[in-house]
Amino acid sequence: MSTLQPALNATSANLPVPAEPTMPVVSTRTWIAVIGATLGAFMAVLNIQIVNASLADIQGAIGAGIDDGGWISTSYLIAEIVVIPLSGWLAQVFSIRIYLLTNAILFLVLSAACALAQDLSQMIVLRAIQGFTGGVLIPMAFTLIIMLLPRGKQPVGLALFALSATFAPAIGPTIGGYLTENFGWQYIFYVNLVPGAIMVGMLWYALEAKPMNLSLLREGDWAGIITMAIGLSALQTVLEEGNKDDWFGSPFIVKLSVIAAVALTAFLIIELTVKKPLLNLRLLVRRNFGFGMLANFLLGVALYGSVFILPQYLSRIQGYNAEQIGTVLAWTGLPQLVLIPLVPRLMQKFDARIIIGFGFVLFAASNFMNIDMTNDYAADQLLWPNVVRAIGQALVMAPLSAVATAGIEAENAGSASGLFNMMRNLGGAVGIALLQTVLTKREQYHSNVLMQSVSVFEEATRTRIGQLTQYFVNHGVLDRADAAHRAYVAIGHTVQKQAFIFAFSDTFYLLGMALIVALVAVLFLKKPGQVSAGGAH
Repeated sequence: MSTLQPALNATSANLPVPAEPTMPVVSTRTWIAVIGATLGAFMAVLNIQIVNASLADIQGAIGAGIDDGGWISTSYLIAEIVVIPLSGWLAQVFSIRIYLLTNAILFLVLSAACALAQDLSQMIVLRAIQGFTGGVLIPMAFTLIIMLLPRGKQPVGLALFALSATFAPAIGPTIGGYLTENFGWQYIFYVNLVPGAIMVGMLWYALEAKPMNLSLLREGDWAGIITMAIGLSALQTVLEEGNKDDWFGSPFIVKLSVIAAVALTAFLIIELTVKKPLLNLRLLVRRNFGFGMLANFLLGVALYGSVFILPQYLSRIQGYNAEQIGTVLAWTGLPQLVLIPLVPRLMQKFDARIIIGFGFVLFAASNFMNIDMTNDYAADQLLWPNVVRAIGQALVMAPLSAVATAGIEAENAGSASGLFNMMRNLGGAVGIALLQTVLTKREQYHSNVLMQSVSVFEEATRTRIGQLTQYFVNHGVLDRADAAHRAYVAIGHTVQKQAFIFAFSDTFYLLGMALIVALVAVLFLKKPGQVSAGGAH
């Protein structure tokens, strides 16, 4: 044995050392395509919140009522949520280059057209078409990341995509408020033009020209497309308009709900039975994609829900204008600019599931920090909850996308992208509808509870009425009965304001609980390396 050992050592010394696997090189042109596409996705998502922040100014300028003006946002959202799942198939029909470039250019043209709209009907039509073109930009960026980048580089691409998914909604009210207060509401549309031109130039240069495949139109899953479009349009309208119309107390909402239920049920049946479905719904039974979709849906609930509820609170309770609201919300966005680029490095060092879980814990904690709000709870008190929220959001999106899509084949990239992005947007619509209803119902509940304590039989109440009556008399109200009436009204307003503060606290509690459920879904995810190509195990 001892005589053989030197010989073995000499032999092994002459053997070639196995080369370590090298990371595939990604060309500059590919990176330009990915960056250009994610810039487009960022602008499309930004256009949801940037307009919402300035809706009151737009309504006033084009002569729209408060109720009807909501359709300026709703029309965009309906078109966007319908086109997102369609984009994978349409990109195959027209080629990615032609499809993406055409919609990117149309998005810019329609942005400028919206700024020139003269009345509500024009604005609604233009916003719907803009939403249809902008909705294309979101899933196509996600698809390009999965298709063009090797597995090792996808976290970098997904971190870029996270800027559109989480940073854009957070920073939208800040940009919208600033532009509206300082330049006019038209500039929330004009702001798209310069970055949009850069996006078009990048895509024009970087995307490879491929022939169209118009024959796919004949083979298209038209029954699935029609039922999906009808179902999603009806569902989105129900969610957007339901609270305002008293939900099922409105025949309009009841009819739309029935249409949505029938159409979406038919869509599910069609997709699971046809040979060439629009969307491969069987991806949902894959463990990581299914639980990732659930977590992504709840992320949408909290992401868009918090962007909806904070401006409502600051406007209604603290009397902030659009620019002041934007300044407060900036702290939910700016830290993400620093953190999101670091996430791919974290994913190299830590299990992605731990990063996602920690992100959801922080995001949930930021909401629970707001459940004991008072009359003095304003910008200073919201600073740390907003910073914690920003850190949590930055840690969630890219790792969640990477784990959910692990093992997704190139031919399923379009379906995976459409489903994943549609589910987050749908979560946002459900979240906002739920929060609107909770806010209304809980305000009524807290008002009833508080009014039981504010009774004319209570000495403190009678004392306060007397003080307020005297205050109005001292400030020019000659009729004492009128002064007393104003005192009662003032107390009613105080009670209602306090009830709203309690109700807003309840909405933050609800958002926090939704994120706890998302955290539970994350516990069922498998490490990406353990997911087979089939992904079912």
